[in-house]
Parts: sequence; structure tokens; C-alpha cells
Amino acid sequence: MTTRPTGAATVFRERGAVPVTADTAGPRPVRTRRGRRTPAWWRRRLAPYTFVLPFVAVFLAFSVYPLFFTLRLSFTNWHGTGAAEWVGLGNYRYLLTNGAFWSSLGNSGLLWLLIVPVQLVVSVVVAVLLGAVKRMRGFYRVAFVVPFVTPLAAVAQIWIVLFDQNYGPVNAVLGALGLPPVGWLVTSGWARPTLALLFIWKTTGFVVLIILSGLQQIDRGLYEAASLDGAGRVRQLWSITVPLLRRSLMFSVVLQTLAVFQMFTEPYVVTKGGPYNSTTTAGLFLFNHINRADLGTGAANSFLLVIVVMAASLLFVRLLRAED
Repeated sequence: MTTRPTGAATVFRERGAVPVTADTAGPRPVRTRRGRRTPAWWRRRLAPYTFVLPFVAVFLAFSVYPLFFTLRLSFTNWHGTGAAEWVGLGNYRYLLTNGAFWSSLGNSGLLWLLIVPVQLVVSVVVAVLLGAVKRMRGFYRVAFVVPFVTPLAAVAQIWIVLFDQNYGPVNAVLGALGLPPVGWLVTSGWARPTLALLFIWKTTGFVVLIILSGLQQIDRGLYEAASLDGAGRVRQLWSITVPLLRRSLMFSVVLQTLAVFQMFTEPYVVTKGGPYNSTTTAGLFLFNHINRADLGTGAANSFLLVIVVMAASLLFVRLLRAED
């Protein structure tokens, strides 16, 4: 006859001699005599929420509340002082029937066509070359990242000097080659490409880092198998690298789309939105409303811009969606 110990001692299973102690039976909430949980138990339960509480408070105060405040503001006519006048959809109707608003979106769209496709091709080629470099790899990677971390206002001032129509070094080189000077920043045909070149030079290093991170996830055995089948470097790049970089490319396209449609500093410092509003981007057009203290129209403009960028981003995600 097997005796079983009383209390919280060992309890034997009916079959076998494997003891099940209080430690192996899993944690049990500590209760007082009246069945209430102790303060220590409450501290353990509330500790995770205590740690995330500062982030939640900051997120609600500086993200959620401003978002809903701006949404409400977009239905009013308010100039920063006094009571806001409710106008309903008036601000949205004004913008949707305003040619300047559509012109700003068109300028941003043209800049996107000049920037994003070129930048993706350059970034993939540069990332592949950097991945193949054996010596001084860190130096080359830092060299491509330096423009991205350089203050944008300083780079814009340098661009003004380089592309000055009368005294700029770029036109000086063209004159030495026997070519006429070009009004890079004072003609509508050249102002957009000049801004696009500034944006490409400034942000390509960041896109290269994204592509490099995607390259590191590709199995090198795929390239070895392709080389055994007779595939050259260009064929491997097109048939292996590019398809397996779809996720990185999609992420880069979405980020650069947001950056292009929010572009403000480049046209504001370099061209002031000219000539003839040819470089007035969506971001600069939005700033003009804020600068005139037309806060209701500016809030409506910001929400329309969010809708446009979100629709474009979803389209790119759909086109570049990577299959597992």
C-alpha cells in the first residue's frame, strides 16, 4: 500500500514514479487568506504596462491628438486666432477646383519620374558593386552615406553656387567645352532636373544601404548554381538579384515617394518654387498656406496629400509585391 504525503509535498502519478512538485506544476497566483492577490502579484502584472506607458502617452499627445485636431481643423476657416468658423467641405472643394493645387501635384509627379526610377537603378548597381568589393569596403559605404547625413540647407546652398547661370562652375565647364551656358535654375525646362539631381545625390546613399541589407539575405548558392548553368553576371543580376530584392525595392519606392511629395527644402531654398511655379511641389504649396496663416485650408491640403501618397504607395506595393 502506497502512502501519499499530505500537504504541499510530492504527489505521485498513478503510473510511474515521476514526482510532480509545486515547482513543476506551474506558477500559481499568491493569495492572502481571504483569497485576494498580494501587492507583489499586482506589481508583476502591471510592470509591462508601466514600461510602455511613457511611449503611449507621448504617442497620444504628439501623434494621435494632432491628427484628429488637424482633421477637425480642415473643416473650418481659422487663421490662428479667434474662434474657428465651420465651413464643412468648403476647403476641400476649394483645393479640388484650384489649378495651383493640381499643378503642385503635377510638379511632384514629374520629379518622382525623374528621381525614383533613376535612383533605384543606380542604387542596385552601386549596392552590387559594393557587395563585390573586398578592400576598403567600409570606406566606400561611408562615402555614399555622407551626402545623406549632410544638412540639406547646406547642400542646397552649394547647389545654388554650382549651377549659377553666370558664375557657376558647371557653366564654366560647359564654356570650356565650347557649349553655351544653361539657365539651370531660371528656366522651367532645367529647374526640375536640377532639383532632381540634388535629391538623387542627397538620398541615394540611404537607398543603397537598404539594397545592401537585401543583398545580404540572398543565398550565395543561387549564384553558384547559376554560374554552373552558364549564366553571366548580367543574367544573374536580372534573374536572381532583382527578383529577390523586390521587398527592399518596394520599401525604397514607398519611402522615396513620401519624400518626393513632401519635398520642401530643396525648392524653397534653391528656386523659391520658380520659375513660373514650375518647381512648386506639393510640400511647398502646403507651406504657402501655413505661411499665410490659412490653417484650415492647409489642414485640408495635408489630408488630400496623405490620400494621394497613400494611394500611390498602395499601387507600388501591389506592383512590386514579392511572392514567397
